Parts: sequence; structure tokens; C-alpha cells
Amino acid sequence: MLSTPKQLLRLSQGQLNLLEKCPRHFQHSYLEKLHSPNSPEHEELQNLGSRFHLLMQQREMGLPIDNFLETDTQLQKWMADFADTAPEIVYPNIDSETFRDSEHYRTLQVDEYLLTVIYDLLIAQTNQAQIIDWKTHPKPPKKRYLEQNWQTRLYLYVLAETSNYIPENISMTYWFVQSPAKPQNVKFLYSSAQHEKTRKKLQQAFNKLSKWLTDYSQGKPLPQIPKGRKVCERCQYATRCDRVAIMQEHDAVAENNTESLINENNTGLLNIITIEEVSL
Repeated sequence: MLSTPKQLLRLSQGQLNLLEKCPRHFQHSYLEKLHSPNSPEHEELQNLGSRFHLLMQQREMGLPIDNFLETDTQLQKWMADFADTAPEIVYPNIDSETFRDSEHYRTLQVDEYLLTVIYDLLIAQTNQAQIIDWKTHPKPPKKRYLEQNWQTRLYLYVLAETSNYIPENISMTYWFVQSPAKPQNVKFLYSSAQHEKTRKKLQQAFNKLSKWLTDYSQGKPLPQIPKGRKVCERCQYATRCDRVAIMQEHDAVAENNTESLINENNTGLLNIITIEEVSL
């Protein structure tokens, strides 16, 4: 009798970030496919970012982009500023030994998991390879945050594992095209030590996830983060996770503390605006 092959669980950098932030959130969003609608502001920013990615993809493929630029002044400005700042990327001297591919897709199987990455632009030469990622955020986050983010760790790791490049010959650059003055970039060089560190982090994550998935198949939900974390305040699953009452309790404590401070001030002139917020 033939055995049925076990289905691989596909994981992207976004899912790894979510799993690290809150396993229960990962359960609701990824395993149970629960979603809530985005705010109009978030939707608008997301659409603008998607249009820029499509613009850069079509340009890399040699397709016309005039229609994009003629109807969108924001894209016109971003494209012009980026061309002035990084002409070596927009107008490269391509030789026969240079490989450039937009929206480059790669996978790597590790145990029962299939790691997936999509590089906005991959530039591969004989002795080095560079991953480019477009960001349309108005302000670059701190480099330490980007370094710890699974996008940086996973993208570099997968390229090293699926190519002949040694880690020291691989880099990744984030380009923030909406920066106020001119586009800014944050670049990460890779190393064998970082590669081994990421390998261990992935294995630790997989070991935990495999146990959680076994428990989940038996009716036990994935773990929640400790109570009182601020991340729960912004989570769409706060009600489902019974965290709304906890947040209301913290708000009540903060309000009572404020009232006590006002009552203790004999002049009655205490400006509550100057009272520091109670850490939740």
C-alpha cells in the first residue's frame, strides 16, 4: 500500500515574523485563515506600494512604463528621485555575466517546511549576488530592527542555501524610495557566522512549531504571549483571545491613578496633560 506523501507547510518571512511575535496570532491568521479588513489609510498605502513594485518589475522586463508615470505623479517623483540617487541600478551596464531578475522566486525545503522568498530584484554576478528590496515607507526603521526581521535573515539564508555563493559574497539592500529628501538605503553584508546563526534560529522555530502543530491537531491552541503586552492593543484578535477585558482593566487603573494625582494637588491646578502615561 502506497503511503500518502506529507504535505509541506509553506512559510514566508511574514509568517515567521508573526510566529515569533505571537504564536496564537499565527494560528488565527495562517492556520485558521481569519482576516479583518484593512483601514482605508492602510489600504491606500498598500496599493501605492504595489504600484511601485509593478512599475519596477515592468521596467526591469523592458516593458513600457509611460502609462504608469503619466497617471501617477507620486510614482513619477519616486522614479525620478531614485534614478538620480542610484543610477547604477536604474541604468546599469549589463554584461553577459550579470543576471538580473525582478520578482525572483525561490524555495528551500527544511524538514516538513517549505521556505519561500520573493526578491524584488536579484542581481547576480560571477563572484557576488545582491538582493534588492523596495520599501515605500516614509521613514526607514532602525537598522537593528531590519537586521532582526525575518525578511533580512531568511532572504540572505535562502540565497546562500540555493546557490553556489558563499555567504560573504551575498548582500541585501533595502531602498526606501519615499524618504523626505532623497531615497535612502540600508545595506546588510552576510557572513558564514550569520548564516549558521540563522540556521539554528530556524531549527529552534521549527522544533517549537512542530510540537505546537501536533498539539493543535489534538485540539490545543498555540501559545499566547504574556498578558499585558502592548501588542495586544493593536491586535484584531484581542476579543477572540480574551484580552479586551485585560486592556480595559489597565485603562481603569491608569484613569484612577490620574484622578488620585489630581485630588492630591491642593491647588487644583494640576494639568493632567503633564502626567506620564501608565505603562501597560
